[in-house]
Order: sequence, then structure tokens, then C-alpha cells
Amino acid sequence: MAPRSKAWNDYHPAPNQLAFWRTRSGVEVDFIVYGPDGFLAIEVKNGATVRPADLRGLKTFHTDYPESTPILLYRGKERLAKSGVLCVPCEEFLAGIHPDPRLPVMSNDV
Repeated sequence: MAPRSKAWNDYHPAPNQLAFWRTRSGVEVDFIVYGPDGFLAIEVKNGATVRPADLRGLKTFHTDYPESTPILLYRGKERLAKSGVLCVPCEEFLAGIHPDPRLPVMSNDV
């Protein structure tokens, strides 16, 4: 996921900042995307289902940064919302990555 995210950002007309976020207690989010396309917190999980523990980092980050959009990428087949987090199948997300003005998850809501 990291090389594709970086590639998308490198080819994007107006690059965003890419970062990783972690608290002192170990709560983390894999990717923070900040720039012209908005403020996204993206967590990637290998599971085919979404568990409450999978949302922990995103919910913590969103509490600290309510203007962010929390997104969970997972191996499931269904786009859904859980506890205020947009959950998107990795396959759908990766298929939509190209040097376009917006990340695929931003173009249409659940």
C-alpha cells in the first residue's frame, strides 16, 4: 500500500503531505494525507471483516482532529460505515488510484 500511495501522491497535480501518526501509548494510523484533497486518516487492515479494534486508531485520531476523514481499507467486499469510519475494500481503493485530482474514496460517500 505504501508505494502505491506515494506513487499516487508523486504523480498528483498538487501533491499532498503523507505521514504516519502514533501516540505515546502506541495508538497509530498508517497514513495521514493532508493537502489540496483534504485531510484523510487511512488505516490498512488485512482482515476480510471490520472489527471494533480495527477502528481504534482512526477514532482516536478523529477525536483529536475532527476535521479529518477517517478511512479503513480492508480485504472485504463491501463499502460501509462503522462508528463514523468509512470502510472501503482495498481492491476498490487500489483500482481507483491514478493521477487524478482526488483519492477514490472522496468521490462518493457510503
